Amino acid sequence: MLKKHLSLAVLVTLVWGVNFPITKLGLRSIDPFVLTGIRFALAALPLVFFIKRPAVKFSYVAAYGFIFGLGMWGVINYGIQVGVSPGIASLIIQLSVFFTMGWGFVLFKEKIRGAQMLGALLALIGLAGIISTQEGNHAVLGVMLIVLSAVAWSVGNVIIKKSGVKEIFSFMVWASLIPPIPLFLTAWLMHGSAPFESLQASLDLTAILSILFQVYLATHFAYWGWNSLLKLYPVSTVAPLSLLIPVFGITSSMLIIGERISTPNLISIGIIIAGLAVGLYRKPANLAPVEPQPIVHMDR
Repeated sequence: MLKKHLSLAVLVTLVWGVNFPITKLGLRSIDPFVLTGIRFALAALPLVFFIKRPAVKFSYVAAYGFIFGLGMWGVINYGIQVGVSPGIASLIIQLSVFFTMGWGFVLFKEKIRGAQMLGALLALIGLAGIISTQEGNHAVLGVMLIVLSAVAWSVGNVIIKKSGVKEIFSFMVWASLIPPIPLFLTAWLMHGSAPFESLQASLDLTAILSILFQVYLATHFAYWGWNSLLKLYPVSTVAPLSLLIPVFGITSSMLIIGERISTPNLISIGIIIAGLAVGLYRKPANLAPVEPQPIVHMDR
């Protein structure tokens, strides 16, 4: 991977890692689905009136928006609210790497090496360790929700790859139009009108800054950068870079919200990171930029 692209990847993963504790600050006063809905509404408006729709089938835009907004971030935020610490969440979401590799094998004919299978096994052992230390059904549910969001992220990676989209920023803005309605509807189905009635009182300075960070850095900038890398490199090359997210996520959670991690969880975290490192290491010769494979354009 070129140095400028590697630098972009590091900056993107830094923003995403810090986004976990920043989001937690917003969740202290706002319903997770309402908070996520506001995030994507602001990510789409008013830019959608000034930016031309990307030149791909709208079905790709709609599918990505739904998966990305509700399936990934709505579920992540709900999982954090019900008991998963932001630092742990930033780690578990990295299981998307292995799901992405699976999709790459099935859809793009990318090879899966024995070391990658071993890495996946280690990561699953670490995940089982984290689940075993969770106290209460809500905490276990939270962990499973983060795993579900990891699956959603991997599906989103595939949608980007198959769409062959070149207008990355436009794609993100238009896709952000899709999630607010299902997110707000989910909040209403779960809690009625209460989350909306208390919203104005909940929008203090901390919540507002949390929302602005999520919209303009974690959504506009970070996903533009990430999806740009997906356009240039195989999904199995880009996905491993997300290993940096939990490093930044756990560190920033400790600094920003005073998160403390127990010794058993530290051991499990070490096992997961070892699994990612073992399974995702690639020789430099395999990291050159490539054009999207022909299969990407078959459905266009």
